[in-house]
Amino acid sequence: MEQYLIYNTLSYPILSAVLVLPLIGALVTLLLKGDGVLKTWGLLVTLATAVVSLPLYTSFDPTTVKYQFAEVYHWFPALHLHYAVGVDGISVLLVLLTTLVMPLCILCSWTYIKVRFKEFVFVVLLMEAAMIGVFICLNTVLFYIFWEAMLIPMYLLIAVWGGPRKDYASIKFFIYTLTGSIFLLVAIIALYIKTGTFFIPELMAHHYSYQYQMWIFLACALAFAIKIPMFPLHTWLPAAHVEAPTAGSVILASILLKMGGYGFLRFCLPMAPAATMTCMPYLLALSVMSIIFGGYLALGQSDIKKLIAYSSVGHMGFVTLGIFLLNVQGIKGAMLQMINHGITTGALFICIGIIYERTHSREIKDNSALGMLMPVYVTFLGIFTLSSFAFPGTNSFVGELLVLVGAFSKYKLVGFLAIPGAILAAAYMLRLFQKMVWADSDGHAHHHDDDHGDDGHHALKDLNGREVVTLLFLAVFVFWIGLHPAPLLKVMDTSVSHLVHQVQAGMQHLPPAEHHQEHHAWLLHLGAWLKNLLVSLT
Repeated sequence: MEQYLIYNTLSYPILSAVLVLPLIGALVTLLLKGDGVLKTWGLLVTLATAVVSLPLYTSFDPTTVKYQFAEVYHWFPALHLHYAVGVDGISVLLVLLTTLVMPLCILCSWTYIKVRFKEFVFVVLLMEAAMIGVFICLNTVLFYIFWEAMLIPMYLLIAVWGGPRKDYASIKFFIYTLTGSIFLLVAIIALYIKTGTFFIPELMAHHYSYQYQMWIFLACALAFAIKIPMFPLHTWLPAAHVEAPTAGSVILASILLKMGGYGFLRFCLPMAPAATMTCMPYLLALSVMSIIFGGYLALGQSDIKKLIAYSSVGHMGFVTLGIFLLNVQGIKGAMLQMINHGITTGALFICIGIIYERTHSREIKDNSALGMLMPVYVTFLGIFTLSSFAFPGTNSFVGELLVLVGAFSKYKLVGFLAIPGAILAAAYMLRLFQKMVWADSDGHAHHHDDDHGDDGHHALKDLNGREVVTLLFLAVFVFWIGLHPAPLLKVMDTSVSHLVHQVQAGMQHLPPAEHHQEHHAWLLHLGAWLKNLLVSLT
């Protein structure tokens, strides 16, 4: 175990602290009364967690592939089950993304959540602990416990504080994700029976037969593809996004979707490299379909939230495309794009929540002609719109460029097929921005001269200080990553290069060509079934 770890040298157990702080905060929440006290407490706990996590970046050594800040405690020695946590260049940025986004979830809910604020803060803090747990665990059982633990708080966020169709959306989210999780559990048990360990780095180092890899890969890939969500398993996402409260949408977009990509990088690629190589063409095809299908559906939406939800399908398609190119540029681009999507799409959902509080509608036609009424809001909306379709100088441009460089350097056809997705992103985001800022209004905005209206239209005031701080924090990252991505790329460089080397070394275990063709036959049957499914859906 020691050869994979660099033990924590800080004066406090940083990973355990980041994991436990939200849990303690959640328990204290139950003792507090008064919405004002609860809001302040939720903000303080999430800010404290963010501050405590900062040394993960400042003290991180980007030159080693070992897991850093590691802590190992015996938990269940008879089953070789240990509390083992650590981060490498792939997981450390996702932990920081989680801790930095969570205070914004409390801030954007300050006036949005009207009922049961105590329970809301409790659920959000539990959610934070579970999400951090997924990214830091080096033990498959703990990983699975946290993976499942996220389901309940997210289900409650949608089911209790969601919109009119919250019951449908929350149950659909729960069933989809739980179905994938069952396959993941089967894979974890199978790996333990085969190797006698739950320790993830040892599982990565173990060599498995080709057929065994195929089964492990397919079981894990299904769970991760649902979480991303990859076309055609994406149908739970728009419903969940539209019905969730603003904080729920931000958590879902910024962090939850990233767990699918993280799972592919942590489980599928290093543990089943030969199977990854076999399935790569199919996953690249599904990624391209996600990019184009997500963009095409976003273009036809009149509900702003649904538009951004479908855009997430397209953006996460770029992430899976980068991952399954299996080269350094592609995986680095995918990693960066996960961070960028968390920042940009989280910000867009906060923007939607801000305008929904004022107009009580998410329809584009009811939120148009805002340019004169809310200039500060429109400025921030413009920044995040440009970032969403990867305008040069914004964060998403760097990630998307790296993925496309990886695609064109390996499979030019895949690169060309992904280009329409980038064009569609510009089309639907610019259409949304143009209608919200300049178009003649059919609804609320043309009432702004009537300060005494009885329908709340006079409430269209520009951003207050709290809202400006929330959006400004994210806008800083849009330009910082867009103009100077080198620090983030440096953090992930060694770990990504090592992962690509692991995959290439594992490809030597591919079976002979004629044996390979037998395994391809049933994959072709699966491809034909998917094609028929798509035809019936469309």
